[in-house]
Amino acid sequence: MSWISKHLEPTPAHFVYLILAAFLLLYALFSSFIRNRLHLSEPPLATLVGIAFGPFGADLFSPQRWGLEDNVTQETTRIIVGLQVFTVGVELPKAYFSRHWKSVGMMLGPVMTFSWAITAVFVKLILGTKWKTALVISACLAPTDPVLAASVLAESTFSRRVPRRLKHMLSAESGCNDGVSFPFLYIGLLALIEDSAGAAVKEWILGTVLWQCTLGLIIGLIMGQCSNFSLRYSYRNNYIGTPSFLVFYFLLAVLSIGVASCLGVDDFLVAFGAGYGFAWDGWFAMKTRETHLPNILDLLLNSSMFVYFGAIIPWDRFTPTSPYTMNITPGKLVGLLILILCFRRIPIVLAMKRFVPDIQTYREALFCGHFGPMGLGALFLVIEARAQLETGSSLPSPHPPKDSPHKEVVMVIWPVVCFVILGSTMVHGLSVLAVSIGSHYSRKEGERAPLIGQEGDGLWGMVHEGGGGESEPSVSGDEDPDRPS
Repeated sequence: MSWISKHLEPTPAHFVYLILAAFLLLYALFSSFIRNRLHLSEPPLATLVGIAFGPFGADLFSPQRWGLEDNVTQETTRIIVGLQVFTVGVELPKAYFSRHWKSVGMMLGPVMTFSWAITAVFVKLILGTKWKTALVISACLAPTDPVLAASVLAESTFSRRVPRRLKHMLSAESGCNDGVSFPFLYIGLLALIEDSAGAAVKEWILGTVLWQCTLGLIIGLIMGQCSNFSLRYSYRNNYIGTPSFLVFYFLLAVLSIGVASCLGVDDFLVAFGAGYGFAWDGWFAMKTRETHLPNILDLLLNSSMFVYFGAIIPWDRFTPTSPYTMNITPGKLVGLLILILCFRRIPIVLAMKRFVPDIQTYREALFCGHFGPMGLGALFLVIEARAQLETGSSLPSPHPPKDSPHKEVVMVIWPVVCFVILGSTMVHGLSVLAVSIGSHYSRKEGERAPLIGQEGDGLWGMVHEGGGGESEPSVSGDEDPDRPS
């Protein structure tokens, strides 16, 4: 045994390779069964794996003990969420916003504003924080997470029962609103940081709305358009091979995030704009429709990130640990989660139904109101908020400082948002299963499919034909003007 033990090297890094690869391989082997028969998605399963092997489980995967602190979490979520919003921009039907701008605008405007405001009220009333703290926390939870939304709306037996116009609208919303959340976030942050209301308003308009968001979106659209023209030229003249053609997608997404980070503009609006501008005419989507690039990225990157999230959940912070967190108890966190899930989006989407052209029935409004998950985007915004309060920039300290003039926000925001992300991941990840079971047993016995949730018709109460955008144009038609000679 001593000879064998001498050759064994079970280091923490080696355990990570083993755990991640084993989980992803097992999921890949049964992915169709898990998604189409069990109606489960990757994020809740990956989170459970991270919890099981994390410091509060088997203790084989402990990122914080290895020195992976806030700065690592920030950059990892920046890349993964940026890639996902880029993917959303690429996968939308060509010229989508020219036909559906009003629907997406209503979801990003009144719906998101209400979500931010009502969540702040719940945080203030239940946790007893200051209003400024509540506004910062609610801004982190206002946007729909593109990673979780993609896992729910991805191609599956369930998603085929949802009208395409709803899936496109929810995808477009999730791609935009992580970037749109920055103005909401900086209302609370600037109220805490700036000495006067005038200075806060000036910085919010010039620094956040115009520089970060407006300029960021313009930069992204220009990058995408230029990349589209460049790739089409190279492809038409046989200058690019198939492997390089496929990797161009990934590299452009990373480039857009790098440009945004260096310029200090909104990473996610740049990435989304680059993806939408890159695929605005549908040409790239047509050329790569059989490669399933987004699905590959989902499996490798998004699932790995949720394993990481499961391992960094601050379980010991869900109880009072300092004078600033005396109101944080498991009971209050559960109550806050329930209120957020029930009232953050559903009432306002139901109320705005007649103003959103793509939502045609109240059942569709209920569906769109419920499927607004909170995930990795909120995790990034938490680190962004703490960085601004700790260092006055977007570069966070490796861990929260002991002394800070904004101690309450710094101490409260992390456990509260992490708990809500955990709850949303589980609830929204299991919602497809719940809806499928409910739809199955709501039918008469002779009308049910042999297996639960295997019905092929559209979900009841939704318009599935002639739904005003149900049939989008082909990604670019059958013609290919850039076919190489």
